[in-house]
Amino acid sequence: MGPDKKKIAAASWKRGSEAMAKEDWDYAVDMFTQCVLFDPANLMYRQSLRGVEYRKYGNNKTGARFAGPKLMGIRGMIKKARMQKNWEQIDHQAEAGLQINPWDAQLNADVGEACHERGFDEVAVFSYEKAIEVDPNNKDMLKNLAALYEDRGDYDKAIGAWTRLAKLDPNDQAANRRITDLHTKKVTHRGGYDDAQSTKEVRAQPKSAYEQYAPAGGRQDDSVAPGESAEADLQHAIRKDPNNKQLYQKLADLYRREDRLDEAMAQFQKALELSGGDPSVREQLEDTEIQRMRKNVDLASEKLKATPDDEALKQQVAAMKGEFLKREIQVLQSRVERNPKDLQKKFDLAQRLMKFKKWDQAIPLLQAASANNKLEPEARVMLGECFLSNNQKPLAARQFETAVKLVNVHEQADLFLKCHYVLGRLAEEKGDVEAAVNHYTDVLSLDYGYRDARSRMEKLQGG
Repeated sequence: MGPDKKKIAAASWKRGSEAMAKEDWDYAVDMFTQCVLFDPANLMYRQSLRGVEYRKYGNNKTGARFAGPKLMGIRGMIKKARMQKNWEQIDHQAEAGLQINPWDAQLNADVGEACHERGFDEVAVFSYEKAIEVDPNNKDMLKNLAALYEDRGDYDKAIGAWTRLAKLDPNDQAANRRITDLHTKKVTHRGGYDDAQSTKEVRAQPKSAYEQYAPAGGRQDDSVAPGESAEADLQHAIRKDPNNKQLYQKLADLYRREDRLDEAMAQFQKALELSGGDPSVREQLEDTEIQRMRKNVDLASEKLKATPDDEALKQQVAAMKGEFLKREIQVLQSRVERNPKDLQKKFDLAQRLMKFKKWDQAIPLLQAASANNKLEPEARVMLGECFLSNNQKPLAARQFETAVKLVNVHEQADLFLKCHYVLGRLAEEKGDVEAAVNHYTDVLSLDYGYRDARSRMEKLQGG
């Protein structure tokens, strides 16, 4: 995805959001459709488009009048494109059909299939979930969604999908085997990281306030007196006013405070859909997702410390860290696009990009971030590292020389040491012995054992 297309998508997003605020649903649909066209992997754009399509038809669950006949031609084009395995065309045609009826289960599933084939699994999951909301007993859609959940490591949801399949057909032995396999996979590969590190910890976890008041059987929150359980009160309020996004946000916040992150994400997702893609709600959902991923990584890393020779676990932890970092980058990129003046976000994104050695992408972000006085010393050092990695040594030296004048030696000792050490190495390479010795002296005056600064200085001095 080129930067120009992303800029067009971001501009269309802004216009669509303004139209949504004015309840100009037709124009909002046009603008969010542009977003999807130019940035098809962006989940927020898809969610926003679906939200305004619902609003356009007053949430009537059927779409435009005479939607069936209007969709016949589109379905024919999708069938032809599927025979040619033209997934981009299927995606475009299915989205065109959803503008006529956004509740059409098959069209939502078509988007899900096409996006999976295009590598946009986050959008694929969203689309299959929408399809199943309309057609909850469709076995093929449930199987496809279960497979996506499993591929993304969301074993609880995968188990839930296969459980629904097993209920639809109690004689389906394959479904029961998949449920058993997924439970094993969850324990083996994730070590129960979502909830606890051992069955002992699971047993020891206290019940939520909602669970403590719930009787065996029946609806849990119906028997709780008002004021006794915040969760039960919010559940009751949602049943009375199911289109109030703030109630879902409050319930999600409660779950998040109780570390029930999967449940929190589900509530934020519902709030996001009701809001038509409100960026602030989207950020709450993303923050919760990042929190859950970080928690899983931390717990997995702790388990690895206890069994450092477990090669399978090492690979699993490395994969989890990689996925976590990729997701952080995706989230930060979308926020930088929406908030181009937020220098802290640009700095944070550059940090993550550098971990993947994407120096050219990090450099302009750091150059922008250096305009912030608080961020400038570290941004300059990171710029120096990027230029050094690109073998642009004069540019690197200039950044380190600028940074060393800004660094507070007492509060940022690590930056001070790094600047002088690198400048010493660069001076050595140029044959400037005096400058190299001066830089190494500055290093050793603060940390006598820093890397190989001492041996290098002694060698330069003929020691």
